[in-house]
Amino acid sequence: MGDPQYQTYPNLQLSQHIFHLTNPYSSASTQQRSLQSLQNAIKEQKMAPLYRHLAHPTEGILNASGEGTVTQPASASHSAANASSNANLRRSSSSATSLLATRRPSLGKVDLPWDEALYEELRKDNEKELEEIQKEEEEAAEKAGETEIQTARAKRAEFYARVGDKERAISAYEEAFEKTGILGTRIDLVLAIIRVGLFFGDKILVKKNVERCSSLVESGGDWDRRNRLKAYQGLHLLTTRSHAQAAPLLLDSLSTFTSYELCSYSSLVIYAVLAGSVSLKRVDFKAKVVDAPEIKAILGDKEDKLAALTGAISSGPAAGDETMTDSPDDTSATPKPAAVNLTTLGQSNVGQQEEETAIDFKPLASLVNSLYSGNYKSFFIALGQVEENFLNQDRYLQEHKSWYVREMRLRAYQQLLQSYMVVGLKSMADDFGVSVDFLDRDLAKFIAADRVPCTIDRVNGIIETNRPDDKNKQYNDVVKQGDQLITKLQKYGQAVRLRGSERG
Repeated sequence: MGDPQYQTYPNLQLSQHIFHLTNPYSSASTQQRSLQSLQNAIKEQKMAPLYRHLAHPTEGILNASGEGTVTQPASASHSAANASSNANLRRSSSSATSLLATRRPSLGKVDLPWDEALYEELRKDNEKELEEIQKEEEEAAEKAGETEIQTARAKRAEFYARVGDKERAISAYEEAFEKTGILGTRIDLVLAIIRVGLFFGDKILVKKNVERCSSLVESGGDWDRRNRLKAYQGLHLLTTRSHAQAAPLLLDSLSTFTSYELCSYSSLVIYAVLAGSVSLKRVDFKAKVVDAPEIKAILGDKEDKLAALTGAISSGPAAGDETMTDSPDDTSATPKPAAVNLTTLGQSNVGQQEEETAIDFKPLASLVNSLYSGNYKSFFIALGQVEENFLNQDRYLQEHKSWYVREMRLRAYQQLLQSYMVVGLKSMADDFGVSVDFLDRDLAKFIAADRVPCTIDRVNGIIETNRPDDKNKQYNDVVKQGDQLITKLQKYGQAVRLRGSERG
C-alpha cells in the first residue's frame, strides 16, 4: 500500500506547549521554554490562524477573561461591545477545555503577546502560499494525471494543518479522502484528521474518525497501518477515561511502535504503564507491565535494562504456550524471548519532533513495583510523585488525574483487604503511611459506593471484610429476576384474559 503519508502535521508537541502556558502545575522554566518553542513555531511555520486563535486581544482563547484590548470604533455601542464580550467569553470557555489546562488562562505565569504587525505578515505569507497551491492544482488538472492532482490537494490539506486552521484542514482532508480510491492513502488521511482532533481536543471528532479508520483497516489495511491505529485507539481511549480498553492496545503497541507523529516512545510507555496499573488483573499486570521487557528497558535498573535489550527476559508465553512444557533433557533448546523494539528507544520523526527532555522514570517504576509487592507506604509516596511529575504535566492525563489517583488508592485497598477477614484499622493505616482518620474517611467513600466489601468498626478499631459469595449472588439474582418475570406474566394474563371460560 506504500509508505505512510501526511504524518508531519499537525505537530502535537505544540499542543503540549500551549497546555503548559496555562498549566498552574508547570514550572516557570517549563512555561518559558514552551512559550519560546510556540513563538518559534508560529514564525517558522507561518501559523497565522493558530496565532489569532490563541493570542488575539478579544478573540484569542488565552484572553478568556477579556484582559486583552483593541481600539474600538467610536460608533460602536456599549451594548454591542458587551454582547461581543459575552460571546467571546462563551466561546473561550468552551475552547479552554480543549487546548488549555484551565478555564482561567490568567492563572498562567507567562503570556503569549499579540503582535498585529507579525500577524499581518504571517497572514500575507499564508495567502501567497495558498495562491501557489491553487496554481499547482490548476496546472495538475490541465496537464498532469490523477496522482499529481491528488498530491496538490494533499498540499492544501497539510498547509491548513500546519498553520493551525482546524475547520479548513478537516475540510481539505475530507475532500482529498473523497477523491482518492487507494485504501492506504484513505487510512492516512483519516489518521491525519484524528491528529487534528487530538491537537484541538475535539474528542467527538476523534471518536468518529477512530471508528471510521478501524473500519477501513479491517477492510484490508496493511500491517503497519494496523499497528499505528492501535496507538491512536489506545490514546483516544485514555483521553476518555477508558483505561481498561486502552491498556491492551497501548501495551501491544510498545514492541511495534512507529507512530512518532502521535507521541514519543517514552510517552507511550508512560501511558501504557498508567493504564495497565489501574485496570489489569494482578496476573496480567505481572506479565504485561511488571515483567514486560519493553517496560523494563525504560523503567528497570541497569541489569533489567541490559537483560531486556539483549532479549534475556521475555514478556511471557505467547497464546497457546501455556499448554506446553519443557523437557528437562532438552538443554540445547534456545528460548525465544519477546524482542524489544530497539529502534524506537531513541528514534523520532525527522523534521518534526524536538529533542526529548530527559524524564525521571523512578516514581513510575516505584509505583509499579510497590503495588505488585504490597509495599503500600512506598506505593502512596510513589503515587503522589506520579501525580506531580506525570499526571499534572501531560495534557491527556491531567483532566482525569483526580479519578486516577482515587482509583489507584482503591486498587491498593482492595488488594490488601482481599487477603484478610479482619484487619486492624491502626495496622492498615500504618501500612499505608496515613492517619487512622484519613483511612476511615477514604475507605468510607468506597464502602458507601459498594466498591469495597467491608465494614469499619471504629469502636473496636477493626475492618471486617465481607467476602462476596458468587454462588449466593447468582442464586439471589435468579430469584429476583424470576419474581419479576412471574409478576409480568400475571399482568399480561390479566390484560389479554387468557382464561378458557372467556374464549368465545
